[in-house]
Amino acid sequence: MFRIGAFSRLTQVSIRMLRYYDEVGLLKPAEVGKWTGHRMYSVSQIPCLNKILYLRDSGFNVSEIALALEMDDCLLLNTLEQKQFEIEQTIQNEQEKIRKIAIGKNEIQENKGELHYNISIKAIPEYQVLSLRRIVPTYYAEGDLWNELSAFAKEQKIEISNHTFSVYHDTAYKEQNVDIELCVPVDKLCKDIAPFCFRMIEPVPIMACTMVYGDFSNIKEAYTAFAEWLQKNSKYRIRAGIHSRSASIGGI
Repeated sequence: MFRIGAFSRLTQVSIRMLRYYDEVGLLKPAEVGKWTGHRMYSVSQIPCLNKILYLRDSGFNVSEIALALEMDDCLLLNTLEQKQFEIEQTIQNEQEKIRKIAIGKNEIQENKGELHYNISIKAIPEYQVLSLRRIVPTYYAEGDLWNELSAFAKEQKIEISNHTFSVYHDTAYKEQNVDIELCVPVDKLCKDIAPFCFRMIEPVPIMACTMVYGDFSNIKEAYTAFAEWLQKNSKYRIRAGIHSRSASIGGI
């Protein structure tokens, strides 16, 4: 048996941390001196301590470590895979923050002014289209839908023109589970093959539109321009948006 000081030197874990693990119930001393109150540890506790340190360094908090110590290897493996997924998601979120910071720094350093979005009014005729409509996790998942639609069009030998567009059917902005319909104009309507269908897109007699270039995140400046335009032209109202792959077109 080793007193806490010797056990600390043996395991390279500070006395403070050993006392903390005792207090939270992760690693109790093998014995506590009845008269002296000295914490005594045994060699057999070292594997448990090493497991605690491994889980701590892998991102587990105290309550998660306590649960993991009671798990068999199969359940612990599943828990580690879940923690790995959570960490990977956190990394992606942090990388996105870094990307946005870099954009902000670049704009400040180059002293860029805001882009001017010219709002124009136009009529959209009816189209016969090949359509793929689905609820996807976020707006950024639209690219996956286009890949799926492109693969189907290639299989069916349907030529995709440069005038494809999307229809956002939600009446309000949603952070998750957005209703998006992709549309590819076609020369004729054919038999539906689920989830793909052929249908007529209704005409829009009057629509405000503007051009947005680059990444999808650039669209927020266009919506700001739309908001200013709508404030000056209050007779119009916002409806679902239509977005072409080369431009963003906001319906009114």
